[in-house]
Amino acid sequence: MTKVYGNQRALSDVTLRVPPGAIGLLGPNGAGKTTLIKCLLNLETPTSGTAKVLGLDIRVSQRSSREKVGYSPERDCHIPGMAGCEYVTYCGQLSGMSFRQARQRAHEILDLVGMGQERYRSVDTYSTGMRQRAKLAQALVHDPRIVFLDEPTNGLDPDGREHILNLVGSLWRELGISVVISSHLLPDIERICDRVIIIAHGRLLVHDRIDVLKNQRRRTVEIAPSGELDRYANVLTSAGNSVERLSNGRLRLDTPTESIEWILELIRTNRLPPAEIVSNPNVLHELFLASLSENGINV
Repeated sequence: MTKVYGNQRALSDVTLRVPPGAIGLLGPNGAGKTTLIKCLLNLETPTSGTAKVLGLDIRVSQRSSREKVGYSPERDCHIPGMAGCEYVTYCGQLSGMSFRQARQRAHEILDLVGMGQERYRSVDTYSTGMRQRAKLAQALVHDPRIVFLDEPTNGLDPDGREHILNLVGSLWRELGISVVISSHLLPDIERICDRVIIIAHGRLLVHDRIDVLKNQRRRTVEIAPSGELDRYANVLTSAGNSVERLSNGRLRLDTPTESIEWILELIRTNRLPPAEIVSNPNVLHELFLASLSENGINV
């Protein structure tokens, strides 16, 4: 699929097949992420090529596909003058629900996203974080089989972000609703998703499971001891490891396997203080930068 705006190729021969699941869509600003989502939703018409969403051709089955798809755009999409429950109800009707069904479901979903106390307030008076929750509610109100979320945690405070991440993460794991989430926050993607798509300059760079991509790179471990940092470093070095001391008080070393049992055994044997152990920290960030670098793209 290709999408051209004047002389700008927003998407260039993007070809992929994505199974159900939780999929992260990554790329630098202007990479073509939002354009890809809009083409899949038939909000933009591809210049060439086509796509199927849930087995339905986007050029042929516009209404049928939209009834099974939810979308939360990056920018505000509320309707001025409407209360939160009215807005979500109306969006449910647009997706093919009766007024009664949509009204009941709107109240349930607003409770789910943490907006139950604000449902009768005008959306115009909502804060940025509240509008994000309302956008997520309208994307879920009609029980879609797949939802596209464009920067869903923008503007949320830490508690709100945690609540939304837990909710989005449960959509696939507990409800079987596939999720495509576009975000510049790589830890969010790694936490929620099991598969990642990386695009830049409109080109597909990477598409694979995150665990497969991790195994293609060196395995590292960061250790944050609660005390006796020097003794930790000496014990690990004496065991034949090359240990790097980080400025944040952690130790980093390569590990031959995903298991950290050998590190725990060293801690027990040498009676070292407790420590936080993090396997493959920032690995998705490293994968992202490496994929751009390998394709000659600077960010």
